Amino acid sequence: MNVASQFASVRWSGREDRIEYVHLAPERHDRPLLVFLHEGLGSVAMWKDFPRALCEAAGCRGLVLSRWGYGLSSPRALHERWPVDFMHHQARAFLPAFFEAIDLDTTKDRPWFYGHSDGGSIALIHAAAQPDRVGGLVVAAPHIFVEDLTVASIEKAKDGYVTTDLRSKLARYHADPDSAFWGWNDVWLDPDFRHWDIRALLPQIRCPVLAIQGYDDEYGTMAQVDGIAQAVPGAELLKLDDCGHAPHRDQPAQLMQGVAGFMRRHLTNKTPEFTGASF
Repeated sequence: MNVASQFASVRWSGREDRIEYVHLAPERHDRPLLVFLHEGLGSVAMWKDFPRALCEAAGCRGLVLSRWGYGLSSPRALHERWPVDFMHHQARAFLPAFFEAIDLDTTKDRPWFYGHSDGGSIALIHAAAQPDRVGGLVVAAPHIFVEDLTVASIEKAKDGYVTTDLRSKLARYHADPDSAFWGWNDVWLDPDFRHWDIRALLPQIRCPVLAIQGYDDEYGTMAQVDGIAQAVPGAELLKLDDCGHAPHRDQPAQLMQGVAGFMRRHLTNKTPEFTGASF
């Protein structure tokens, strides 16, 4: 993204972490803010240029962060295991504390979220917990319950981390790749995690929602986004052909067009000066 990372000291749940983040197009102070929440192995750097490109297409500001344990943020302590409800903690405790640490008043500047995979799940939980502090949601390949397909693919990822060069590839995007990988992998393969399910929370969401899923996603099926559509009134779906778990890499043009159009439709009436980019 060619933007230098900043760091915030975030106190949450009895701990204090150094969190990496970047602002995009802050000069668009009168435009909506889009917060990017990465996947289970993501980081600020791993998004590459996608957040900047999407902010340009949608005509908005951006805020990209590496969650605790990822990127240049504080790593997970050696042998520390994430709890089964780690995404609830991230959504309900970490995000409000992070916004406070960077002086973002979400009562006055209600952010939108682009969440990918685990980041999408965290965005959904956060919007259910803070319905008056979220402007809108775009969730790509989110999880709302645990599928056998997901667990099987995460087991394959574990084998790949041990037997291939996956660790060295992740080291390009994380100061401590073991922190990122094993934090994510261990909790998803915990037998107790099979019972993780956020479907009961979804009716509490009050903002516009766009849920995106690829037909070839190895980590989830259409049941995930169909479940969101059933639970959240007015939720829109974008289903993509020839697309796996990362729509921003597999179908970037269709994705950006769909997201920018969705944001324009829901923001034009509320923000007359918002026009976004044309296609």
